[in-house]
Amino acid sequence: MSEDQQENGTSNGEVPEIELIIKASTIDGRRKGACLFCQEYFMDLYLLAELKTISLKVTTVDMQKPPPDFRTNFEATHPPILIDNGLAILENDKIERHIMKNIPGGHNLFVQDKEVATLIENLYSKLKLVLVKKDEQKNNALLSHLKKINDHLTQRNSRFLTGDTMCCFDCELMPRLQHIRVAGKYFSDFEIPTNLAALWKYMYHMYQLDAFTQSCPADQDIINHYKLQQAKGDHKMLKMKKHEELETPTFTTSIPIDITDN
Repeated sequence: MSEDQQENGTSNGEVPEIELIIKASTIDGRRKGACLFCQEYFMDLYLLAELKTISLKVTTVDMQKPPPDFRTNFEATHPPILIDNGLAILENDKIERHIMKNIPGGHNLFVQDKEVATLIENLYSKLKLVLVKKDEQKNNALLSHLKKINDHLTQRNSRFLTGDTMCCFDCELMPRLQHIRVAGKYFSDFEIPTNLAALWKYMYHMYQLDAFTQSCPADQDIINHYKLQQAKGDHKMLKMKKHEELETPTFTTSIPIDITDN
């Protein structure tokens, strides 16, 4: 497994050490890849590590060339994989349940809010439709969904989705918004409208947080993630260009409107 590991929190025997194995970049095989679930759980656990309830170790694995010890331990399983005191949790729903029920402080992240859960549901599927083909109807469906989120944030007048404290819904939504920004623009020239001021303010606050910036993949990795999906079976398209491997990673975190931070 990659030496590209990150640790956060204390490791003095008083708090459990949690390891999260995530997919590595499909460009260099070392840095963080563009797996949405990997980033979501990375953010959940990073917040708990900041509160000193756990010590977090994050390990990247190149799934294009998985190391022998990974194949031996996990066979064909793909990250994210959570390891807690030697116990490996391999499925997304089980990882969520384990964080909520077994990891100190985890239950505080998983608030119950049916309105918000419904609000952010299916956002990603609308992005994927936009990426497949430029189509005004698909663009409008994604825009309509983003407007609903903007309206919700305006109505609640809070920093995050359910209040002024981050929760699991924010860790789910923000990586998807980042993919919409980066991949939507690259493949379909789709941009989040500047008149969605509450949504941009929300993203501004998220960009200030280590939980997001430390877990966020580079723009190039987000773009390459979808290039590989679109090129499945086309080996010519799958071949990495040398300049892509050497390119310095960039991270889109700018805000196109003035934010008055109250």
